[in-house]
Parts: sequence; C-alpha cells; structure tokens
Amino acid sequence: MRIKTPILCMLTGLLLSLQLNAQSSGKTDPEFLKYQTSKWVDSIMNKLTPDERIAQLILVAAYSNRGEEHKQEILELIKEQKIGGLIFFQGDPETQAELMNDYQQAAEVPLIGAIDAEWGLGMRLDNTISYPFQMALGAIQNDDLIYKMGEEVARQVKRTGLHINLAPVVDVNNNPENPVINFRSFGEDKQNVTSKGIAYMKGMQDHKVLTTAKHFPGHGDTDTDSHYALPQINHPLERLDSLEMYPFKELIDAGIGGVMVAHLDIPALDSTGVPSTLSKPIITGILKERLGFNGLIVTDAMNMKGVTTGNEPGVVDKKAIVAGNDLLEFTEDVPRAIAEIRKAIRAGIITQKEIDERARKVLAVKQWVGLNDYSPTSTEDIVEELNTPEAILLNRKLVEASLTVLKNKNNLLPLHRLDTLKIASISIGEEKETVFQKSLSLYTEVKHFQLPVEADGSQIDSVKAELKDYNLLIAGIHDQSKYPRNSVSLSQEVQEFVKELSADEKTIIGLFKNPYVLNKFEDIEVSSVLIEAYQDSETTQEMTAQLIFGGIGATGKLPVSVGEKFRMGDGLEVKAINRFKYTIPEDAGMDSKVLYTKVDSLMNEAIDAKAIPGGQVFVAKDGKVVMYKAYGLHRYSDTIRVKKDDLYDLASITKISSALPALMKLHDEGKFDLNAGIDDYLSYFRNSNKAGVPFRQILAHQARFKPWIPYWKNTIRNNGSYKWNTFKKDSSARFPVKISEDLWLHRNYQKKIFRAIKKSPLEEEAKYKYSGLAFYLLPSIVEEITRQDFRRYINENFYDKLGATTLTYEPSAEFPLKRIVPTESDFFFRHKPIHGRVHDEGAIMMGGVSANAGLFANANDLAKLMQMYLNYGEYGGQRYISEETLKEFTRTQFPDNDNRRGLGFDKPNLEYQGEDNNTAKDASQNSFGHTGFTGTMVWVDPEVDLLYVFMSNRVLPTRDNTRLYKLNTRTKIQQVLYDAIKE
Repeated sequence: MRIKTPILCMLTGLLLSLQLNAQSSGKTDPEFLKYQTSKWVDSIMNKLTPDERIAQLILVAAYSNRGEEHKQEILELIKEQKIGGLIFFQGDPETQAELMNDYQQAAEVPLIGAIDAEWGLGMRLDNTISYPFQMALGAIQNDDLIYKMGEEVARQVKRTGLHINLAPVVDVNNNPENPVINFRSFGEDKQNVTSKGIAYMKGMQDHKVLTTAKHFPGHGDTDTDSHYALPQINHPLERLDSLEMYPFKELIDAGIGGVMVAHLDIPALDSTGVPSTLSKPIITGILKERLGFNGLIVTDAMNMKGVTTGNEPGVVDKKAIVAGNDLLEFTEDVPRAIAEIRKAIRAGIITQKEIDERARKVLAVKQWVGLNDYSPTSTEDIVEELNTPEAILLNRKLVEASLTVLKNKNNLLPLHRLDTLKIASISIGEEKETVFQKSLSLYTEVKHFQLPVEADGSQIDSVKAELKDYNLLIAGIHDQSKYPRNSVSLSQEVQEFVKELSADEKTIIGLFKNPYVLNKFEDIEVSSVLIEAYQDSETTQEMTAQLIFGGIGATGKLPVSVGEKFRMGDGLEVKAINRFKYTIPEDAGMDSKVLYTKVDSLMNEAIDAKAIPGGQVFVAKDGKVVMYKAYGLHRYSDTIRVKKDDLYDLASITKISSALPALMKLHDEGKFDLNAGIDDYLSYFRNSNKAGVPFRQILAHQARFKPWIPYWKNTIRNNGSYKWNTFKKDSSARFPVKISEDLWLHRNYQKKIFRAIKKSPLEEEAKYKYSGLAFYLLPSIVEEITRQDFRRYINENFYDKLGATTLTYEPSAEFPLKRIVPTESDFFFRHKPIHGRVHDEGAIMMGGVSANAGLFANANDLAKLMQMYLNYGEYGGQRYISEETLKEFTRTQFPDNDNRRGLGFDKPNLEYQGEDNNTAKDASQNSFGHTGFTGTMVWVDPEVDLLYVFMSNRVLPTRDNTRLYKLNTRTKIQQVLYDAIKE
C-alpha cells in the first residue's frame, strides 16, 4: 500500500533536486519561444476569450478515411469549440491535405496539424513512404543518414499540410519483452539512442517541423502496453536519472521543441500512483523545473487505458493541464475538457495566467511553422511529390546501412566462386516466392522452395529431400505481421528445422524479423552466416540478397543485446565486390523521370508501330543497375508478356560474347597471337588464300573476307526440296545435327562450311567490310588451342563464374519455350516459325554453336559479361581478362583506313552521321559494343561508366520488318541514357 502525503511528495522533490544531473551550460532553447511575445501572437491572444485560450491547448483526432460525417464532427469542434489543432491518423495524403485546407478555412485561428510519423508518413497514410523502424536505424553507424531522414520526413509532413511530428522515440529499450516500444526504439544503448534522436530531431526542426521526444520519462523498460493498462516502472531514482531520462535531458539541451509525456506509474518519481501524464511532480517538478524544459509539453493520447482508467473524459484532461502539460493529444470530450479546466481556474488549482502562457506557447509554435502567413496546401501531384526518387533512394540507403552480419564463418560473404556453387533458397514463413528469392536469382541460378508457417514434418521432409542436391542453402526467415513483433508463430517442426539449418555449415540465414527473436530460435547463434535484417519490407529483402552476392556491403551493428547469444554492438563489416547493385537512377547520378519516361515512350512507340512485339531494356551506371524492364509481348498475336528473365536470340552480339572473351584470355596467356593467321591454328587453311592474314585484320573486319555465304542455299534443289544427302526428317548417327524437329543435318556438313569459307574469294581492297566468315571458325580455333570443348571452356571460364546462367547456346535444351522469345517465321529454309533455336541459318547449320551467332540470354546475364568488359576485365572480385588486353581489343584499330572497328567490337562512327549514326550522339569514342540482326544491341561507355542492353525480336514475323531501323529506336534510347545523366 502506498502512502500518499504532501510530506512524501516534498521529500521526493528534494531528492530529485539533489540527485538529478545539473542542466548543461550549453543548453539550447527551442527556437519557437522567441515568438511568444510577437505582434502576431499578441494580436491573436487579444481576440481570444478565456475558454478559447483553453481550446488552443487541445488536439483532436482526425482521420482522412472516415467520410463526411466525421468531417462535419471536426468542423463543429473547430467552429464551436475553437480547438487549437488536429492530430491526423489513418487515411491518404490527398484527402488529408484537402481536409486540412477545409479545416483551416473554418478556423478563426490557424490550426496546428500533428501526426505520428515515427518512420515517416507511411506509419499513418497510404501511398506514402515507410522508412525503417527505429530499431533498424539504431544499427546504422552514420548518423548523417538519420539527419537526412529527418529532413525528408519534415518535407513530407509539411507537404501534407501539417506542422508537428510526434517523434522521435527516445525511450531506451532495455526490456526485450516490451510490447509497445521495442522496434520503435533506437535500442538499448543510451548514447546511441541519444545521438540518433538528436540527428532525427535536428533534421526535422532545421526544416521547421516541430518534434517531440517521447515517451518521457522513459517507456523502454516495461512489459505492459500503456494503450491497455498502466505500466509500472520500479527503478530507483539513480537508475532513472542516469539511463531512462538521459536521452531526454540531452535532447532538451540540444533544443528539442517538444516532449511527450508517457502514461507510466513510477513510484521513485511520484509515489501517489497517478500516471506520469497527470503527475505534477514529474511534469512540473522534473521536466520543467529540474531539467529546465520550457518547450511544448504534449501528452500521450488521452484515450489510452493507461490514463483513462479511473478517470472520466474531460476530467482527465483537466488533470493533465494542472500537472503541467501544454497540449492535450486526442481529447475525447472537448466541451467537458474546457469546462473542467475552467472549473480548475475558478477553484484556484491553476491560474488563467498559466493557461495564457501555454496558449502563447502554442501560438508561438504556429508562428514558427509559418501559420501566421498561412496558405492552403496544393493537392496536385501530392503523391508523386511525396514519393520522389530522392526519398526512395534515402530509404534504400537507410536499409543498406542497417543490415547487420552477425556471423560470417570463413568469410563466406560475399559469395565468390559462383561456378562452384549449386544454390537453393528457402523462404520460411511464406507460401509464395518472395522478393528476397527473386532478388537472389538476379545473380545466378537459384532453385527456390517455401515452407509455410504451419508446415508439418512431411512438408519439411519433402523439402529436405530436394535440398540434398545443393551445396549452398540460403534461408530467409520471414515475419508474418505488419510490424516486427517479438514473437515467433512458426510451428514447432519448422523451428526444429531452423535449428538444423543453423548447424549446417553450408547455410546462410537471413532473419527478416525483430532482433530479439534471435533468442527464440534454439542454436541460431551457431549459424555459419547470419544476417539480421530487422524487418520484412520488400526493400529489406532486395538489399539482403544484394549483400549476400556482394552488390552492397554491410556495416550495421546490433542496437540491442539478445540474451546470451549476441551483445549490443555485434556486427561484422562485409565489403561489396563489384557485382551489380540493383537500385534506382538517382543512386548513380541519373534522373529517373527523364530515363523512365523517355525510354517507356520510345519502347511504346516501337511496339505501337509494330517495329517489335516487345523487348527488354537494361541500363547500368557505375556498376549500379538503374533500369531493368520488360515491355510488350512475345508475339504480336498472343498474350504472353515479356518477362525480365526471358531469353532473346542475341544474333551477332554472339561475336563479342562467345569466342572473343576466350581469345582475349588466351592472348593474356600467350596462346593466341593477333599477328598470327587462321592457318597457324587450323592447318586445313595453310594452302588457302586466307593463310597469313593476321587476326588483327580479321577481327577488325579488314581482312578482305566476303561478308557472308548463304550455305543453306546449297542444300536445296531447284524444285525447293532438300538434297537427300544433306537432310533427313529423322535423326540418326549420320544425321545428328538438329535444324528443327523434323529436319536433321548430315554430321559432316560443318566441313562443307569450312571448305566454302576456305575457297571463298577475297575482296580486292583491304578496307572495312563487315564479315562473319571467320567467326564460324573461332570455336574450332579455341578448341585447338585449349584442347577443350568450346562450350565447356567458355562456360567454365566466363559464364558460370559470372553467374550468367542464361547466356547459352541451344536454350531449348535448358529452358522451357515459354521463357524463350520466338524470332522469324522462316518461309524459305526451315519453313516454320523459329522458336528456341538460333535464327541465323549458318549458325543453325553449325549445330547452333558458332561465334557468328547462336547465343541466347536475358538482358541481365548478358550485362554481367559486358560489365566485366566495362570494368576492363574484372567483375565480382575476380579478374577474367587483363586491362591491357581489353583496352587493346576495344580500341579502333585502323582509323586511318576509315575503319571504326575494334577487335571484334564495334565502335562509334569516326565522324557523327546524324540520324544514320550507329550510336547515340553523346557516345564517346572510347565506347564499344555490338548490334544483332534480330533487333538487339549492347554498348558500354567507359567515359561515363555506362552500360546499355536492348533486346527485341524485330524479325518476327519476318526479317523484312525494318521499322526498328527506321525509327532508330535503339540509338534514340541510348541517347536518353546520356540525357538522364545529371551534371
């Protein structure tokens, strides 16, 4: 039983005066206080009746999703009770801004508008950004990012017509079972909580949004939710002073404009048992007098059970005002609250002067935020202006900086030797493929599995049986609630499975949950790799996948301790390796509006003109993927939409993507000489007119070779039928080369192709003339040098290591046809639509494997090879080709002979040729790439570190469709990329 006497309260106050830390000599007063005696405030005060001055201290709850009846209720309170302001809850930004305009118009004195936006407007409003919860922010080591978040949240709050953000939470969360603060806190370390609270506060207040540090005197060490009951905190004064109240004192000294008081029972501060919101010893005695806070004191919501139990509406508001609060949040009965406060004045419990001082304080805030010169909030483009690319990028940066690697045995992260890994992923707590899993697949082939929350033993055994075929498992443990609660709802069988995974050295675990949950998983601390991601947003899932593969690094530190498993401050640094980072244009200094709008327009123009049925566009700058998008359909006549992972026929891009990297590697090893000829590697050519022609000239298309030979024409009789000794309808040992399902080529026909190349005449003059003849021979040359199968060689040395798993020949042997985009309807050779086989006739007669054509890929995988070129031979922390060799192969070889070509690579025209130019106007002379007959293009520019991939099937249904060339879509899009680069 508590003793409630005035003497005890006096003793408490005396102890407080002796034990509380002295005020800092560097204390900064809230900036708005200078307006308390301004002319504007004086003019308003002179107009207000005593009751209207009381009404200035009241914030009423408003919603933008409750319709006209609710609006009329608020308007009535504004007009009849003259309330001081509103606190907005659920709704959407357009409606909220419209309502606030209407409410301001109805008010005689401008209304202050507040909102709980601890993690941004997304906490309350649809179609707005939610930044990471404060627990995740507590892991960030760079407080400048927190300041920038404050700046951005302030901008967004003001854009919706409001002025106060009831944030930051500066409770020190030192109770893992805290049900109400928990993930809303920066953590358990008072210094970390303080520094981040100050950074967030300054970011907002520097941009004229008032903030309130909450929940004074500290709500972190309780296991009771004050929304439903009154929590009790039984710590001694010394502990409360040195820990719970520490952040509040520091923020007060730093100039915080407001402090929100919690509903708490704290005997050491007030032995009467009243909630702190109603406690004069706490609010007036400690907060005002001892801590010297003279800013705006705001109650926590006055409808919460922690304060309403035993207190009637209106009466409880009076008690809060008497205790020393300036602003009542969520008053439920405004007329009665005003009446009760008026009674208290008449009874001498509080004076009119005190009320007037508080009304002046509220009005001073209104002037500080600009309400003395009020203008309505425009609702035009409000959603777009709230969700700016800069705001989205900041969110991504915050998430990236928060990711915390708790275990990384043998430095497995980031993953390196992708060619040695057979990877599976499993999403635990999910029933569908997750964003995390889709993001993993951007880097290499990953087989995906899911285990739902209530999975039983048989489901788990089924998955385990399939996982045996993989030597690396990536497990994502997902949250099932909107917020990262400190709970686990997974079945006991699933939890046992997580324990097994933790003991498996070939498993990476990503926890998309509250860090305290780590203590609820048995033995999770023995995991080889363990990533704490804090929450289960799509952005967090994306970034965690990128961390695993080295697209980004990790610097986060655990902001709380987790039982005996992990200590506050744990976190290993992981450095990125130069694999792709998937992000937005602004992260690479590009303008997303220019990029997306203009590329979309050009692609839609091409599709509408039937230049192409669809396509893919991939753009990376500085190693950052800023656009990867699919457009249109596979065919004009069907409904299969192009997906980003669909494969396209690369056509002549094969020339720089297959044998050429092999030749560059062999050149590095001294096994391939640019001054040697074909005959030095294929003895069959020693007595030909091509003997001695150096590869430098061959690869630069200056070897006098004929452009092409229509091999297929020699296989057809005059009546249009196939020669019996060349083709059969069924396969056999003599006819093993598949041209189509019912067309098989003789096994020796490749020799005829080589013979035709050998016997073909040379052009008279050694000048630039594009020729594919030698590229038929290059795979055989690579095999002759390496004594290894060509496909195996390029797979093992390039594609597998790059994670470019769709970069392949003969794709229908590996991928379903629904993922392969069709090309031409062939009416002169194969006499059927071409789907899943190479379009080029010569390449298909080489069995689909040639360096002239034959490769397929999606844009993402082709881009990995091209980024390696752009990096002058390095990608993903691994060197493939020397910088010297790549620079040699990509430079113009014979400019004096009016030849723009590099070695294999195409280059920009030596002089710009306007609309007929082969590249964008702004492409540098150091840029290089290639185009393909099927409607493809790939180009990189080292001058601005820019990579561009364009995929289409313009030859469908016929190669005679040249609209893509006439529209010049590919190079127009390329120019957009340069236009989008910000100066």
